Amino acid sequence: MARTEDAKQSFNVVIVGQHGRLAYEAVIFVASLRAMSPDFKGRVLVAEPQAGPLWSKDPTIRNQPVRDALTDMGAEIVPFENRHFGEKYPFGNKIEMLQALPEGEPFVFFDTDTLITGDLASVPFDFNRPSASLRREGTWPTPQLYGPGYTGLWKSLYDKFGLDFESSLDPDYPEEYWRHYLYFNAGFFYYRCPHEFGKLFLEYALAIRDTPPVELCAQSFDPWLDQVALPLVIHALGGGRDALPEGYLDGAVSCHYRLLPLLYARENDHVVAVLEHVTSPNKIKKVLKTYDPIKRMIYQSRGTKARALFDRNNLPRKEQAIRNQLKSNGYWMR
Repeated sequence: MARTEDAKQSFNVVIVGQHGRLAYEAVIFVASLRAMSPDFKGRVLVAEPQAGPLWSKDPTIRNQPVRDALTDMGAEIVPFENRHFGEKYPFGNKIEMLQALPEGEPFVFFDTDTLITGDLASVPFDFNRPSASLRREGTWPTPQLYGPGYTGLWKSLYDKFGLDFESSLDPDYPEEYWRHYLYFNAGFFYYRCPHEFGKLFLEYALAIRDTPPVELCAQSFDPWLDQVALPLVIHALGGGRDALPEGYLDGAVSCHYRLLPLLYARENDHVVAVLEHVTSPNKIKKVLKTYDPIKRMIYQSRGTKARALFDRNNLPRKEQAIRNQLKSNGYWMR
């Protein structure tokens, strides 16, 4: 995979960190970025939701050793306010935090439950053509027996926002199969300006939530709202499923593992080796061991035992089956 000039440009890396699991995942994420991408020269921003009326408890990172670990690794904590989502829909953090980022500076957003496993500076981003993660299942929509199918449901959204529906379709898959339609996991996305991207993301998400097309009356938007709006934003800004070459993100350079038990169950040996390497320094270990699921999975070797339950060459097709097997054996920790 050859380097391009776009891959060498400066950009910011952004994650959302808040009290609890996400704060500890943020430490692992930044540690993996520093270890695996030593040539990365951009800023590492940890967007932090602030206490306010949309939160019943303070969501800020209140564990000082965690904050210190992040800043010691060169991360910057960037506060932002929740005006539309908050506790009732925490996935909205990745929408609202965009306005708090440096305007006009290219960014790549990652979920905190991501491990950087290679050189991020090698990824040939075209920041004028946004894209997002294609490591997803057909989680939305759910066509009803007597309602519109995938085409009718998705087209109603493109029509609502004045977007061209036909050009978003993937001709490699048949109509009424979910892969025929533009759909991403929101585990990563990128663009040339967070304000531009964020303004449209917020506009679309609020309009879908508050005034959805009548065709969507039987569809649930919780927890899928961000992933319903995301393909519309990317399409409107000239991006798509083919904007980023395969093999980099969700490949050689990053792994969106979702939860540590899933990482141990299904990811390759390199991912596990990176995880255990970047969490081994004493300064990092001292912080991470205060969170029980991480302590048990990594430092007390329950992850290794969970891994032994699965054949990575013959995994269940559905993630839920992996989860069920982990739960039945006592390894489901989050």
